[in-house]
Formats: sequence, C-alpha cells, structure tokens
Amino acid sequence: MTTEDTVYQGRVHLVQPEQGFRAGTDSLLLAAALACRPGGEVLEIGCGCGGALLPAAYRMDDVRLTGLDLDMTMADLARTGADRNGFAGRVTVETGEASGWVRAHENRFDLVFANPPYFEPGRISAPGEGKADAYIETLDLAGWIKAMAFAAKPRAPLVMIHRAAELARILATFDRQTGEITVLPIASKPGEEARRVLVRGRKGLKRGPVRLLAPLVTHQSDGSPSPALEAVRRGEPIAW
Repeated sequence: MTTEDTVYQGRVHLVQPEQGFRAGTDSLLLAAALACRPGGEVLEIGCGCGGALLPAAYRMDDVRLTGLDLDMTMADLARTGADRNGFAGRVTVETGEASGWVRAHENRFDLVFANPPYFEPGRISAPGEGKADAYIETLDLAGWIKAMAFAAKPRAPLVMIHRAAELARILATFDRQTGEITVLPIASKPGEEARRVLVRGRKGLKRGPVRLLAPLVTHQSDGSPSPALEAVRRGEPIAW
C-alpha cells in the first residue's frame, strides 16, 4: 500500500509506502542544502522513494538527476513520483548496490548527495516493519562516502545528512576524500544539542580547516516551526 503526499506547499508529489520509512524533515533539509551548476549531472545514492531526489529536482530545474537505490520497490516508487511531477525527462532512477554501481560511473557527477541509513546491524533493536533497508546500513558509512567520492568529478561537492553522533566517523572519511569541509549542525530547539548534521566537502581538494557553522534550529521553544524550517518547507535553499 502506498500514499501520495506533497511537499513544497503542494508543488512536489511523493509516492511513499504506507508502512516503513517515509520522507520527512531530513529529506527536505538535504534537498535544500544542494546547489549545482546549470546543465550539471547530479547523483543521489540511496534515494528511496525520492523524498530528497524529487524536491531536489524541483529546486534545481536545470540539471539532470540520477537516483540509485538497492530496493527495487522503492526505486519504482521514485520513478512513479518522477512521472507524477513531470520530471521523468531529466530524472533517472536505477537499482543497484552503491559500491558496485559506481564502478561504471567514475568521475561522472557534478554533485553527489546522500541520506545514508543511520544504524549498523546489531547495534540497535529491530526496526519497525518495512524500515530495515532504510535504517540499517548495508554498506558501512566509510564505504558509502567512498562510493559518493568515486562517482563525483574532481572538485565536485559531496553532501550528506546524518546523525550528529556519527560526525567523527563521517569526518574521518571525508578528510581523506575531500577538502573545504563544512558542517552545519541541525538542532530541534534553541539550546538543545544537535541531533543531525549536514556535511559538505569537495572531492580531491587539499585538507584544510573544517568550518563548523552555527546550528540551524528547526523549531522554536514552543514547538512551532522555526523561520528556517518554514523556508525549507517552501523550497528555499539553505545558505551555507
């Protein structure tokens, strides 16, 4: 069973599984964090049903995008969503395991982004029905980042959203693969610890200082959406 939902105030349609992983704020934050040159090629590794891929296609209407997912069912939903939005001419969705798929696409993409699964097998209790592929790593985090870098052109940006608790693991691999690394913490409310991070680096550049930005706060103290989150929900870019 699937549902059809919308983001960007009804301008982008998503076809999602009724049970299991469903696109949310992380997907919209990731889409808002992206920028690519006109006419460029963009890759999302682990696109799922298109929760970040399709908003990214709406925002960047002058690029071609490829989504890759291991799950055939989710890839089919992303294709359906691309059709619903009229993106089929410039959005392609493929099925495959990331580290194998990228071997035929070395140095191809002008931008690569991802929202990898957040947990390693054996580290958490079993996820809910339909959520295992979305929440449990089938490729470890270092392997995921290496696949992103392999597919990116030299100097192209890699952009990832992940748990803040994994920042050390992320930076350990980003530091070997990229330069000009920028980290944007994402906090739920003012004064709270960040639970997510957006990380961006550019392939092959020399190591240098890591920029750690002030947090983006998604909700105000009373629980209402912050102006920053409202802007993301309207389809506006994150300035970072």
